[in-house]
Amino acid sequence: MRLNRRRRGFSLIELLIVISIILIIAAIAVPKMNKQLMLAREQAAIRQIGTIHQAETQYYSEFGKYADNLAELGPPASGAPGPAAADIIPKNLADGKNSGYIFTVAGSPTGYSVTAVPEAFNSTGSRSFYSDQTLVIRQSTTAEPANANSPEIR
Repeated sequence: MRLNRRRRGFSLIELLIVISIILIIAAIAVPKMNKQLMLAREQAAIRQIGTIHQAETQYYSEFGKYADNLAELGPPASGAPGPAAADIIPKNLADGKNSGYIFTVAGSPTGYSVTAVPEAFNSTGSRSFYSDQTLVIRQSTTAEPANANSPEIR
């Protein structure tokens, strides 16, 4: 007499096939996701440059000169805001690192310049950015940082 056994669950072969399909889909999706994250960080860097432009304009209207560095635009360590720390931008941007980019501001007698360089080129960003008091944002797609002669962002 033969016992009728019910089949329960999946066989090992069926599970391996499903796992391999999932791995193939993940291998295709992960690089595209990383590229999208990098593009999002680049867009955030461009927005942060706009924030710095607005902060420089406000700083100029309050103190009659452009800020020489990000710390002058950021919050004071203690006490009231002033020319050394005007409390115009958030601390994380005033520290110089935000969204996978390193930001620097350099003042001059007639204006200022802003640069944004990826922390890890081709990982946190594939472009560096430069801008000045003209508000034109320029980019470099090489490891060399962008400068005043780099092409404009279109």
